[in-house]
Amino acid sequence: MVVQKKPSFLITASACSLVFLLLLAIRLDLFSRFQLNRRLSGAESLHELADKDSWMRIYQADRPVGYAHRSVTRQKEGNGFTVAETVFMRINTMGLVQDIHLQTEGRLAADFALQSFDFTIKSGRLSFTASGVVTGDILSLETSGRDPARPFEIQLKNKPYLIAGIVDAVQAIGLKPGEFVTVDVFDPVTMGQVPVRISIVGTENIPLEGIDQPATKIMLQFQGVNQFAWIDKKGDIVREKGLLGIRLEKATRQAALATIDSAGSEDLTRLASVGVNGAINDPTAIKKLRLRISGSRTDRLYLHGERQRLVGDVLTVNRETLTDLPSGLAEGEPGQLEQVFLKPTPFIESDHPKIMNLAKTLVNKSDNSLLGRAKAILNWVHANLEKRPVFSLPDALTTLESGVGDCNEHAVLVAALARAVGIPARIETGLVYLNGRFFYHAWNLLYLGRWITVDAVYNQLPADATHIRLATGIQQQVDLISTIGELEITVLHSDTEPSG
Repeated sequence: MVVQKKPSFLITASACSLVFLLLLAIRLDLFSRFQLNRRLSGAESLHELADKDSWMRIYQADRPVGYAHRSVTRQKEGNGFTVAETVFMRINTMGLVQDIHLQTEGRLAADFALQSFDFTIKSGRLSFTASGVVTGDILSLETSGRDPARPFEIQLKNKPYLIAGIVDAVQAIGLKPGEFVTVDVFDPVTMGQVPVRISIVGTENIPLEGIDQPATKIMLQFQGVNQFAWIDKKGDIVREKGLLGIRLEKATRQAALATIDSAGSEDLTRLASVGVNGAINDPTAIKKLRLRISGSRTDRLYLHGERQRLVGDVLTVNRETLTDLPSGLAEGEPGQLEQVFLKPTPFIESDHPKIMNLAKTLVNKSDNSLLGRAKAILNWVHANLEKRPVFSLPDALTTLESGVGDCNEHAVLVAALARAVGIPARIETGLVYLNGRFFYHAWNLLYLGRWITVDAVYNQLPADATHIRLATGIQQQVDLISTIGELEITVLHSDTEPSG
């Protein structure tokens, strides 16, 4: 079922995972949930904080592309606080411009520890919401796209905090230049936690509104990426700097809401793609690809395993074959590992009646072998999803109801339908070759007696050998942040199938 990649799919294939990562990076700067691993020895002073209200203008390569508004107010009852944050951005991916709206409100205790939150992301007619309440070390969550809210729980490693309060918390524990604190991030974009190191770099003069002003520079180290924030003498964030030329500058409300560039950002998809030495004429004909991958730390990436083999900096990718696949799983299969990938998750709702009913219908029309089921699912998703970037969080049920999606939406829907009919399914993220460059992309692994790589965007089963896996699983997509703008790829050799 290998098909030639078509230019009409370029936007979808190259934009999807990049947008997911960009949203995560922005939220890391603006309103991720932080958990301090170091005791807030001065936290009792936080109840003295005054209410705050600040606006920031968002730029990408000097283009005004959005704004951010953050407020901190004292709760009427008790010593707690309410933190509210709104972000608007206009993003350009492969010439398609879309507006993204993100909104978060958190209710915090007197020491700024998170008690509850509500989060919404909207783009066009699509939206995703998440709300949570902390009870002890349990975060009880509900998520909702277009279907009624779905509850689940997450075990917390440490007491959760909001980024909006982290500056005050860091000041309270008296960090000095050269000192640092390590925190764990929880964010509804990934529904997971990852460590972040925050350190005080020192004092630096920065131009604000045409005047040089002293500010304390803070560095946030996240997944091998350094992001920076500058804090003025009042304790307010006056500048933030992150990925792909994104920066935020403190502004008045009027200036922050001033005209946004109608073209949005630079083409972020192209900006983040990886160049290569020469063209690959027919990716679908390649059965083995050998390349050198460098320029970024690879120890955080999942480069070795299944059809990929990494020796030093040389990566070999083999396209799987479909010969000798069993018609069904033998007794005792799937194994313990595979069973993990049969379970529903917040984004892969394989136990929902709508997902289960569609999966059953598709299987009934197939030859009922594992391969037949997989082909039926892949064919249906490929044919029935409108292929365009979706600036939201990918979940299978919302994707099924909207009928729109990029590679992330294709991947979660394939995973949900496959799991619903007893096929273990995983999501992989990495790079795929298109028109002279490698672009960020997502696809699936299906267990059909052995793991087979498939791509619903291109209706490939198995997927071609230019699919380079860098991470596996939705939460592990954060591992790709450190690769943006850093990876270098050199194609060393490719074995192709004979023509005709």
